[in-house]
Amino acid sequence: MQMDFTSKKGAPDVIDETYVSSACFNDATMAKWLPSDVCERFKDDLITGNATSPKDQEAIAQAMFEWARSLGATHFAHWFFPCRGGGGATGGQCSALKMDTFIDYDWNSKSTNKPFQAAFPTKRLFCGETDGSSFPNGGLRQTHSAAAFTTWDRSSPPLVVNGTLRVPSCFLTHLGNCIDEKTPLLRSVDAMNREALRLLKNLGMCKDARTVHSYLGWEQEFFIISSSMFKERPDLINCGRTLLGRLPPKHQQGDLQYFAPVPFRVEELLKTVESRMLKLGCPMNVKHNEVAPGQHEMSPIYTAASHSADSNILFMELLGEEAAKAGLQALFHEKPFAGINGSGKHANWSLGTDTGENLFDAGKTDESKTLFVTSVACLAYGMYKHNDLVRCAMAHAGNDHRLGGQEAPPAIVSLFPGSGFESHIDRVIEGAQLADFNPQKEEKATGCRASASIQAEAEDRNRTAPFPHCGGNRFEFRAVGSSQNCAYPVAICNMVITAGFRHLNSLLDGGMKLRDAVAQMYKENRNVVFTGNGYSAEWRKMAEHRGLPNLNTTPKAIAQLNSKVNKELFKSTKVFSPEETDSKAELQFEAYVAIMNVEVETLIEMMDQGIIPACAKDLLKYKDCQNLAGERATLYDNIMMESEKLKRMVEEGSGSEGRQPSIPEQATRLCDVIKPQMKFIRDLVDKAEGLMEKGIYPYPSYESMLYSHHF
Repeated sequence: MQMDFTSKKGAPDVIDETYVSSACFNDATMAKWLPSDVCERFKDDLITGNATSPKDQEAIAQAMFEWARSLGATHFAHWFFPCRGGGGATGGQCSALKMDTFIDYDWNSKSTNKPFQAAFPTKRLFCGETDGSSFPNGGLRQTHSAAAFTTWDRSSPPLVVNGTLRVPSCFLTHLGNCIDEKTPLLRSVDAMNREALRLLKNLGMCKDARTVHSYLGWEQEFFIISSSMFKERPDLINCGRTLLGRLPPKHQQGDLQYFAPVPFRVEELLKTVESRMLKLGCPMNVKHNEVAPGQHEMSPIYTAASHSADSNILFMELLGEEAAKAGLQALFHEKPFAGINGSGKHANWSLGTDTGENLFDAGKTDESKTLFVTSVACLAYGMYKHNDLVRCAMAHAGNDHRLGGQEAPPAIVSLFPGSGFESHIDRVIEGAQLADFNPQKEEKATGCRASASIQAEAEDRNRTAPFPHCGGNRFEFRAVGSSQNCAYPVAICNMVITAGFRHLNSLLDGGMKLRDAVAQMYKENRNVVFTGNGYSAEWRKMAEHRGLPNLNTTPKAIAQLNSKVNKELFKSTKVFSPEETDSKAELQFEAYVAIMNVEVETLIEMMDQGIIPACAKDLLKYKDCQNLAGERATLYDNIMMESEKLKRMVEEGSGSEGRQPSIPEQATRLCDVIKPQMKFIRDLVDKAEGLMEKGIYPYPSYESMLYSHHF
């Protein structure tokens, strides 16, 4: 196999099989460096959940050490994913690692001052300890009990990145409480696997299956701008988004940028990242311009959820690293530029057995169709009963700017299985057989001799749906934010379908026939299925009538996370204990408050140090010809007054007198009171930007940031 890549900063011109995944300790690499019996036992341990034996641990650690050293690695690190929250984090901020040198004493030496040698102690691969005192924990630990532990996620292969062997790891407190993004995903996979295998046994299907995998294929959207202009914008540096900024005359009218050729400097950047990701075992499959100027997307081939989520964070990190080398800056905030398209991270999620059966693929046989219709019924059950929990999965400050706009799904969570399948649901409720569903691709003539007919999927896509079925074998969680670690949203997907699997299993165990049980589940949860326009005002009214909540802000959503029904689901699936559920809610509230406080403080500084002085300077130019000043004096006075009003509002909400407001109360006030005032100031300042003499406005304009690096 050969793949052509432009030679750029270390990326080879031709990449062959010796390069692909060469820095990834995957199954193929393991087979080259370990005895076959050790490899087979390791794979079996992943399925059974058994611990790797001490003897095999030693063999794996030694092989991994020699392999990493052959690639020039001098350090190793447990690579973990703290709950830092959303809000425009870069890839590096989404993960954490402490690099240790491959070095240890020769403990067999009898010398008092023992000699040291290159080494990788076995226990350091499988488990590590670090200071957890400064990581967000939601009350699960205190500063005086700072120990935290990392343990290798054996389902995600280690990597050599920039001379360091990275071992993807879970992150837990001394008492085993989860304080990371990865552990909930792994627990949810176990829960889903237990109930899915139980269901397959009840159905008499896939009898050879030993496990059911959760798969993820992510689509990462991002902006690229000049790093020099990024450094001149305090809001981008501190917040990841512009708090001020006027739309240029040309932005995204006519979708001129969408799928247009990628600008040369960006294309070179993406080629370099594509090459590095291929070496690290994550082949990128798609790259293109997105709707907004300066906005792009890349996505890989899907793989097991935990490994895929890790690869996404790695991609974000490498994109930022390579962009900096090229004098560019990658922006992962969901809405870095107001008024134009925001960025998401569509999480394409599916479930499949180790024997190759995909639960979300209708297939052609009666058995595969029955399994598909049954699986969607279980998903509908979970999404209806735990609708607010699905909303919580993508609730954070950054995503609030995106959800509900004409660029992303609404905050109302619904399930789109396709309009044809929706009709089949109603037929099943009325008595039809599950396998009667017969999706057919249709051939559509192009009307010209030179091109072949197209093979249209049985169902059209619905980009207004937060959770549509996308052609063949997957559902697409479209509402995930671009700055998020997609591990947690996928964990929630696994949890809600687990709830459905478990409910169906209970009906079948009680003697109910499969067809009748599935029909009952569809009837009871029919309200969550919607195939119309999710952006329409009519849908909001209809959703309310159907009992679907419209949790249109993060504080509203997170308030529902640790409800009684959600706590019970977390507990019964063993994803979170009640204490961990409360912790997760507190962490998400804390992240929202922290992000909003940074934003408001940044805006106040930008007003005091940049905008108001610029207004004064601009107005001074008209002192001898006030008739030419127009509305400047009034507008600039209003900017000053509203800025001072914002300062007073912040002081009034600080709790300096009387009771200190709780974190949820602070979040609600920041959302409902402070944020609208920030928006009001922005509108005034953006109007002023259009009046000021060119050169007086103190920050790079949207026009400069979005287009300057294209030339």
